[in-house]
Amino acid sequence: MEFKNIYKGAIVPMVSPFKADYSIDSDAVSVILNSFIENDVKPFVLGTTGEASSLSSSQKTDLINTSVKALGGKQPLLAGIGSNSIFTSIDEGKKFADLGVDALVATVPNYYPSDGTQMLKWFEKLADTIPLPLFLYNIPATTHHSIPLDIAEELSHHNNIIGIKDSEQNKERLSESLSRWKDRDDFIFLVGWAAMSAYGMQNGANGIVPSVGNLVPEVYAQLVVECENGNFEMAEKMQEQANAIAALCQKGRNISQSIPAMKVLMSLKGLCTPEVMPPMLRMEHNEELKYKALMRDALDL
Repeated sequence: MEFKNIYKGAIVPMVSPFKADYSIDSDAVSVILNSFIENDVKPFVLGTTGEASSLSSSQKTDLINTSVKALGGKQPLLAGIGSNSIFTSIDEGKKFADLGVDALVATVPNYYPSDGTQMLKWFEKLADTIPLPLFLYNIPATTHHSIPLDIAEELSHHNNIIGIKDSEQNKERLSESLSRWKDRDDFIFLVGWAAMSAYGMQNGANGIVPSVGNLVPEVYAQLVVECENGNFEMAEKMQEQANAIAALCQKGRNISQSIPAMKVLMSLKGLCTPEVMPPMLRMEHNEELKYKALMRDALDL
């Protein structure tokens, strides 16, 4: 199906760039998206890396408006609609469609415990109501729920659910997912576990969703190309390079610390400021200065 080609390859969960007053930095959005366009990667806004759960409705609207304008139709735009309210998720889905988004991405709600049947009905309600194609998004590190593969399989046959982005760090689950969906023409499997990008692409994944692609989109774009061309040895070398870069901001840090660190690295490349939304905190001034000094050498800047 056509959408298999539209959403293949590297899809980067874009950071949300802010000014000092926490308003969306439109200039930075354009700079980041231009780097995506140049490297033929696709943006996914309002995901985990984009601090979506911390943004206001007006910030989300500003981010999408700026992104749609900056993209100019050169790449499809995916947007997250994760919420604990089904009506908020539906309303956002309709609003984002009107603003020019091409596909939506939704997690399970994360406050009350949910079993498989509840997850099934949640996603079915969303998919039945929103006006755009829907990706499931499995990320138990933040939602504290894992979508059972049998539930994802059942949802995969819904005519408005086109794929799943799975960020669960579970090799057995990843292998089973690839086995289930690699030959499906009507369902997309996206590897959200960035360290397994090459493995996933070599074994039938349609694409990858690496957060550090914000910093080095060219590395993940090349990894995809090498896999598509069957150059698996080179793809593994690209994976090693990507993992080393990711470690600069992720090693020894949880997600609320690694996103601010990555934004510092991005600031060194002139991509955005290091500002983050509460409850995340920017590094302390002296710590940030020391980190920048170390990272200039590490990134050869």
